[in-house]
Amino acid sequence: MIIVTGATGQLGRRTVERLLERVPADRVGVSVRDPHKAQDLVDRGVRVRRGDFDDPASLVRAFEGADQVLLVSLDRMGEECVAGHRVAIDAAVRAGAGRILYTSQMGAAHDSLFQPCRDHARTEDLLRATGLPWTALRNGFYAASALHFLESARHTGDIALPADGPVAWTGHDDLAEATAAILTDEGRFEGPTPPLTGPAALDFDTVAQIATRATGRRFTRTVTPDDAFRERARAHGAPAPIADLQLSVFTAARNDEFSTVDPTLAELLGRKPTAFQHLLEHAWAEQPR
Repeated sequence: MIIVTGATGQLGRRTVERLLERVPADRVGVSVRDPHKAQDLVDRGVRVRRGDFDDPASLVRAFEGADQVLLVSLDRMGEECVAGHRVAIDAAVRAGAGRILYTSQMGAAHDSLFQPCRDHARTEDLLRATGLPWTALRNGFYAASALHFLESARHTGDIALPADGPVAWTGHDDLAEATAAILTDEGRFEGPTPPLTGPAALDFDTVAQIATRATGRRFTRTVTPDDAFRERARAHGAPAPIADLQLSVFTAARNDEFSTVDPTLAELLGRKPTAFQHLLEHAWAEQPR
């Protein structure tokens, strides 16, 4: 059985849907904090059990019978994040899982300027120490983050953000499809995968050109000083750690941490990954300005 955590979230839910296109429902299980939110999966024959990263016993039960466990990384930072991952990894070991897969990120490294990449590197260390077969999915930087940064520009036409560097923005749907492919071909990757990236690395100067083409409106690119960006984020209600986290996306991009473009995702999909322009057009069509 393949067990997926976080199956009501953006990546986890998409991955379950792609799995159900490949294997019978009785081979798929999910671990979710609130099983009521996954009732439709129950109705389709998926095994749904409560699993809470703050309740180790619940995870052991949720992972029972797992040939593979996909741990979708937590939306936490620093020690709180790594501690939660440690609990889940230990639970997978106790449950007798045959392989643990983990949604890491391109650029995962102990010296990254981006806190989540440091957390991913520490989690990969924990996986390595289990002695079990494991795979770290080095996912490209989620395009949803770029779209979040563009939300103000969607209305003003001015992309006012800190100086940046090229980033291989990658769509959730493509990553979910690739994850399902890896889960159903066990052993394809041992340890970290190559970066699973979109088809191009783009800076926000290029994104401004793409937005102009996609909408027929003129988008400009203004470089905002780091301190001014942080202050603006705080003024809009972001706690200091979140403002610093957002800024670190740009400092890490300037450090060339997210610029790699690799063919592995395309090989898994059997097609070219979705271009950023299409992702932008789709997102903005669903949410008119």
